Amino acid sequence: MTLPPHRPRHTHAPSPSSRPRSALRRHWPLALAGLVVLVAGCVRMNVHGDPDGWAEAVRSRGTVRVATYNTSLYDEQAGGLVARLRAGDAGARDVAAVLQRVRPDVVLLNEFDYDPEGVAATLFQRRYLEQAQPGGGEALHYPYRYLAPVNTGVPSGLDLDRNGETGGEGRDRGNDAWGYGLHPGQYGMLVLSRHPIRASQVRSFRLLPWSAMPGARQPLDPASGQPWYPAETWRQLRLSSKSHWDVPVATPIGTIHLLAAHPTPPVFDGPEDRNGRRNADEIRLWAEYIGGGALPWLCDDSGECGGLARDARFVIAGDYNADPVDGDGAPGAIDQLLSHPRVNAGFIPRSRGAVLRAREHGLPRQGETATHTGDFGPRSGTLRLDYVLPSNNLAVRDGAVYWLEPGAPGADIAGASDHHLVWVDIANP
Repeated sequence: MTLPPHRPRHTHAPSPSSRPRSALRRHWPLALAGLVVLVAGCVRMNVHGDPDGWAEAVRSRGTVRVATYNTSLYDEQAGGLVARLRAGDAGARDVAAVLQRVRPDVVLLNEFDYDPEGVAATLFQRRYLEQAQPGGGEALHYPYRYLAPVNTGVPSGLDLDRNGETGGEGRDRGNDAWGYGLHPGQYGMLVLSRHPIRASQVRSFRLLPWSAMPGARQPLDPASGQPWYPAETWRQLRLSSKSHWDVPVATPIGTIHLLAAHPTPPVFDGPEDRNGRRNADEIRLWAEYIGGGALPWLCDDSGECGGLARDARFVIAGDYNADPVDGDGAPGAIDQLLSHPRVNAGFIPRSRGAVLRAREHGLPRQGETATHTGDFGPRSGTLRLDYVLPSNNLAVRDGAVYWLEPGAPGADIAGASDHHLVWVDIANP
């Protein structure tokens, strides 16, 4: 699809799916697959498992490797990813090869198209992960997985881009969806795990209205100073562009809450900055959630309100489309998590590959380029958009960004996506 021209803004990073504007101009995948069970109210989710995976995990090294990977496994057509995976997809082979080399215990895949029957997730598991890939490692089996619907591509029935029409074709249709997408499920999310997922305890915040958040960054019309969205639209508009999931995983070091999300990129809008403001508040949702307390406004899709228990252990993971100091996001957007008292943000995964690529682009950067997680072309350059942030009651033993120097063994398989896999090893303190 053709995306609108670059629009200068603050200094941070975005994506209607996951990336800065010039990179996003390719499109952005957000969808998932898996087998579907009706759990927790009206949210459909999918979890698979077997006891052998757990037994193997119990004998593991005493750390749990958690990763996030924006895979770019999406298609502009409904069912397109399924068709590609059946035919044999080079990008999926490389994504699987990266996973086989890093071998995370729990991984969030962003931009993996969701289909209600979970066909894409099953194909990816059986034909790609469970088959040794060129450049990868041994076959990799995940006994457990979680997937659920996302807001991207789902018609809202509202004129969200204020072009005077509701729906339409192509990008116009995508702009009026609850989250930008050309079909329901595009740019979805998929969680894969070696350890049991506590399906009955998963919480989803896909339906939470943006207006429910106290002090929400409501977009304003710069010409009039009045709210950009009509009151009735603002009342209905959902905060999450894809979804926000709290997925509890029973690991050998205890239950870890994987807090998964993929906020919209803070670009592809106008001077009202509706995407930039939404991105910042999508990030704020987790900051509020981990702060604990009653939070009567923060209600999940089954109607349960309130945040995460103060003693719970968690890992925030995903493509957050916000660099700490560079790019196009609202100033301080990701700092809502990096500076949160409950987040252990001291360890920052790095790579040598990011340094070399940033040097090639030659764009000015305030942040440390070794921490960057993606390359978004000569106009946007490299940025840190992808995060794996443990809670402060977990220790970090190791971590990195899978971005190797050119010519290094395994470097060639990392080009399937403009993002790179980020991983950390966590343990009990």
